[in-house]
Amino acid sequence: MGLEAAVEAATVFLNKAVKPVMVGGPKLRVANACQAFVEFADASGYAFAVSPSGKGLVPEHHPHFIGTYWGAVSTAFCSEIVESADAYVFAGPIFNDYSSVIVGYSLLLKKEKTLLIQLDRVVIGNGPTFGCILMKDFLRALAKRVKKNTTAYENYRRIYVPEGNLPPCVPKEPLRVNVLFGHIQKMLSSDTAVIAETGDSWFNCQKLKLPKGCGCNQYGSIGWSVGATLGYAQAAIDKRVIACIGDGSFQMTAQDVSTMMRCGQNSIIFLINNGGYTIEVQIHDGPYNVIKNWNYTGLVEAIHNGQGNCWTTKVFCEEDLVKAIEIATGEKKDCLCFIEVMAHKDDTSKELLEWGSRVAAANPH
Repeated sequence: MGLEAAVEAATVFLNKAVKPVMVGGPKLRVANACQAFVEFADASGYAFAVSPSGKGLVPEHHPHFIGTYWGAVSTAFCSEIVESADAYVFAGPIFNDYSSVIVGYSLLLKKEKTLLIQLDRVVIGNGPTFGCILMKDFLRALAKRVKKNTTAYENYRRIYVPEGNLPPCVPKEPLRVNVLFGHIQKMLSSDTAVIAETGDSWFNCQKLKLPKGCGCNQYGSIGWSVGATLGYAQAAIDKRVIACIGDGSFQMTAQDVSTMMRCGQNSIIFLINNGGYTIEVQIHDGPYNVIKNWNYTGLVEAIHNGQGNCWTTKVFCEEDLVKAIEIATGEKKDCLCFIEVMAHKDDTSKELLEWGSRVAAANPH
């Protein structure tokens, strides 16, 4: 009865909207509701986005996917469509300091326009709350009742402008980070999964377009990704993990590489060496953000110690990178591949520059 009442109220709320949209959050995974979310998207015709921590949970090859919704640092044209909607369905969101408040309080949302679906609770605007309702049950029941409405997606297609092309590198030019991620994009397939360390890798991996079946994992704790690469590769034996990790983060949990070798894993780790905690520099700079530089490939070779399959290399320019990727995906496809990428300390994504400025303003020191 509670489910029926919630669906009835939500149907009335959504069917009177002119341009409703959907946003998927990280709790879709916990609720086992990722497929139900897609079923609702198919039935409703709504444009849909994901929150930054929900990336990889819904298919980005879906025709109505419009990107990452993250306030002022959203995918281009995504926030404009979400925030101009007259109804937004948030399924499994976490409105925390990373995804919403800390982005300079830049989410232009109104509670009265929000259908909030949590693990076992539904809240409709400023009105009723319904408890003891599972997210996947609610989404599937609502999919059978809601009227198809593609207006928001049609609006998105009208304003969408494709991304520009990267300027070409000159021979032996120091490698730019956006060039690195352009090549990582080409490596992705249904047989890969991405681990995005907290830092500039997080922002750059948000811009990757995930092919069908390619997962992406992110967590808001510096240093988490080395252990996560170990665990993911051990569990998902049908995927090759591509991990993007900053040098500062790597120094916190580097020893997990030893267990990767012992377990015979074949992940590809891109260690981005830019000399410090770049994400922290953008928030509040100081000498504490500069770290002791390691010989990272030398460290991994020492851990290897002639036992197991491991291959390391340093890259300084695009030519080095192309060769390293060719080897890692070819003759060394069964090895743990550790590619140290030398980058300028100020080479960051534009999203991190914007995000860092807003975080600094929201949290003055």
